[in-house]
Amino acid sequence: MRLIRQAIQRCSLSNEPEVILAQYREITRQIPLLYSLLIVNTAAVAFTHRGFAPPFLTYVVPAGLCAVSLFRVAKWLLPRNAPLDVTRARAQLKRSIFFAGAFSLCAVLWSLSLAPYGGPYEQGHVSLYISITVIACIFCLMHLPQAALLSCVMVTGPFITYYFLQHSLVWKAIALNIGLVSLVMIRVLLNSFRGFVELVRSQRDMAIKGAETERLSAENARLAMTDSLTGLPNRRFFFARLEEAIAAARRSGRRFAIGVLDLDRFKPINDTYGHVFGDRLLEQVGRRLTTAASTDALLARLGGDEFGVILFGGCDQAEAIGTELCELVSRPYKLDDMQVAIGCSAGFAIFPDAGGTAHILFDRSDYALYHSKSQKRGRCVLFSVEHETKIRSERAIEVALQAADLDAELCVHVQPIVDLQTMQVSSVEALARWRSPAMGDVPPDKFIAAAERFGMMQKVTQLLFGKALDALHSLPPELRLSFNLSAHDIVSQEIVDHLIAEMQRRGVSPRRIIFELTETALMRDFDLAVAGIDRLRAAGSPIALDDFGTGYSSLSYLRRLPIDKVKVDRSFLSGGNGSDEDVLAAIKGLCDNLRLRCVVEGIETASQLALVRRLGYDYGQGYVLGRPVSAASFRIDDAMISLDAPEPTARETAMPQLAARGVARRVRAKG
Repeated sequence: MRLIRQAIQRCSLSNEPEVILAQYREITRQIPLLYSLLIVNTAAVAFTHRGFAPPFLTYVVPAGLCAVSLFRVAKWLLPRNAPLDVTRARAQLKRSIFFAGAFSLCAVLWSLSLAPYGGPYEQGHVSLYISITVIACIFCLMHLPQAALLSCVMVTGPFITYYFLQHSLVWKAIALNIGLVSLVMIRVLLNSFRGFVELVRSQRDMAIKGAETERLSAENARLAMTDSLTGLPNRRFFFARLEEAIAAARRSGRRFAIGVLDLDRFKPINDTYGHVFGDRLLEQVGRRLTTAASTDALLARLGGDEFGVILFGGCDQAEAIGTELCELVSRPYKLDDMQVAIGCSAGFAIFPDAGGTAHILFDRSDYALYHSKSQKRGRCVLFSVEHETKIRSERAIEVALQAADLDAELCVHVQPIVDLQTMQVSSVEALARWRSPAMGDVPPDKFIAAAERFGMMQKVTQLLFGKALDALHSLPPELRLSFNLSAHDIVSQEIVDHLIAEMQRRGVSPRRIIFELTETALMRDFDLAVAGIDRLRAAGSPIALDDFGTGYSSLSYLRRLPIDKVKVDRSFLSGGNGSDEDVLAAIKGLCDNLRLRCVVEGIETASQLALVRRLGYDYGQGYVLGRPVSAASFRIDDAMISLDAPEPTARETAMPQLAARGVARRVRAKG
C-alpha cells in the first residue's frame, strides 16, 4: 500500500504553485525539442522501410505523426497573450501528460508494425527508433515526471512484450536490456526531479525571505525618516526632500517655498508640567500639522519644538499659508482635564529668490522666523530684500569683528541709575561700545550677537568686564556698577570663575558689582543659569532681572530665581496710555510683595519721570536722568536733574540707542 501511495503521489501534480509554474517554464523549452527529435526519427524510419512495408505504413502514418508533432511544436513556441497563472499552467501540464502517453503509444505501435518488414538492418533500425524514443521522452520530460513515466510505460511495455514473443534470443536480450536501462533512467529521473523541486522550494523560501528583508529594510528606512514622537517626517527626510525639490525646480524652472515653524511659550509649559506632558503636547501639534499636509506640502519635525514646511505649489500665498498654520497650531489644546495654549511663529523663503541651496534657503527662512518672533510673534514673515540687506550688514560686522583688535577698539561707557526719592545717583550701568576702524560705531546688540555666533563671547565678556572694573576705579566709592551677562556667560562655569577671580585679583568688593540677566538668558538652560547665579550671589554680588515684562514667564522667574532687583522694560513707558500706567502700578505692587527693588528703564521725559515717582518706584534710568558717557568724563553733578527741567527735544527722545545693553541678549528666544 505504501508503494502504491508513493506511486500515486509521484504520478500526481504538485499542489505548490511555485513548483507548477517552474515545471511549466522548463517543459516549454524542452517539449519542442522532443517533438523535433521525433519528427526526424520518424521520417528516418519511414524512409528506410519505404521499399519493404506498405505505403500506408511508410507514408500516411508517418506523415500524420509528423504533422501532429509540428502542431505541438508550434503550439509550444508561439507566444501566449494571456498572462501565465497557476490554474492555466496546471491544466496545460495535465494535457501534456495525456498527450505524451497517447502519442508515445501511437509511435511505438506504428514502429512495431514495421518490425516484420525488411531485413535485419531495417528491423534493427526499428529497435533503435524505439530506444531513442524512450530516452528522448525521459530526458525531455524530466521536469514533468508524470509524462515521462507514462511515455516510458507506453513505449517499453509493448516493446518488451513484442520482442519477448520473438524466437530469437538476441531480440529477447535487446528487450531486456532496454527495459533495465529504462528503469535506471527512471530512477535517475525521479532523483533529478526531487532535486529540482527542492531547488524551487529553496528559491521560493529565499524569495520570501528577500521580500521580508526588503519589507523590513523599507520599514527601517521609513522609521529612519520619521519622527517617532509625532509621526511626521524627520529632519533627515526634510532636507533630503528639500534637495530633491531644488533639483526638480532647477529643471522645470518652477518656484517653491520653504518655511520654519517654531512654537511660542512651549518651554515654560514643558518646564512647569514636565517632559511627558510636553511630549503629549507635541504629539497633538504633530496630529494637527498632519491634517494640514497635502500633496503640495510637506510638513516635518526638525527637532524640539521646531517644524519644517515645503510648499511645492502656491508659493505666492506662502505668507498666508504660514499664518494659517500658526493659527492652527495656536488653538487651545486639552490634555486630560487641563487646557493649555501655545503660540506659533513662522518664517518662509522662496526658491530661487532667497537662495539656490538647501543651506541658504533654510538659513533665510530661519532668519525670517527670528524676525517674526521678535516683531510679529504669532504670525508668518516672508524673507524679503530688507532682510537680505540686514544679513549682509551682519556679515560685514562679522568680518570686521574677526579682524578687530578688540582690546584697543572696545570700551565701556556708563549711564547713571538714580534714586527717585532723593534724586541722587546710586549706581551706573556699564554699556559696551565698539568703534571699528572699518565700520565706525557698531551698535552693541549687533556685534554681541556676532560674537556669540562665532564663539567669541567669552573673550568679549572678559575684556568688557576688565574695562568695567577699570571704570569703577574712577567712580566714587559709594557707587555700584551694573554689568550685563549674556546667555552664554551665565551658563559657563569658566566665565563665572573668571568674574569672581577678577574681582578678587583687583580688590573690588563683589557687593559693588550688580550682574544683570535677561529672561532670555535664563531660558537657554535654566538649571545651569541658576547654578551660575547662586555662585555669584555667594561671592557677594547682587543679581538683577533685566527687561522684566517682555517675556512670557517672568512671574514664575520672580518666584523661582534668587534675584535682588528687577529692571522694568522701557516699553511700558513708550506707549503713553493709561493701561501702561496700570501695568506699572501692578508691577510695583508685585515687587513690593516680593521685597524686590525696582528700576524703571527708558525714562526719556520729565512727565515719565513724574509718573514713575508718583507710582513710588525706587530707581530710574534714562536719557532725562543722564546720558551714557565715558567713565573718565562721568561726573555725579552732571547726572543730576532738576524736577523743573524742560521736556527734551523730539530729536533727543527719538534716538534709538540711548540705553543699549552692554551685553545684548540673544536675538532669538525659544518658546
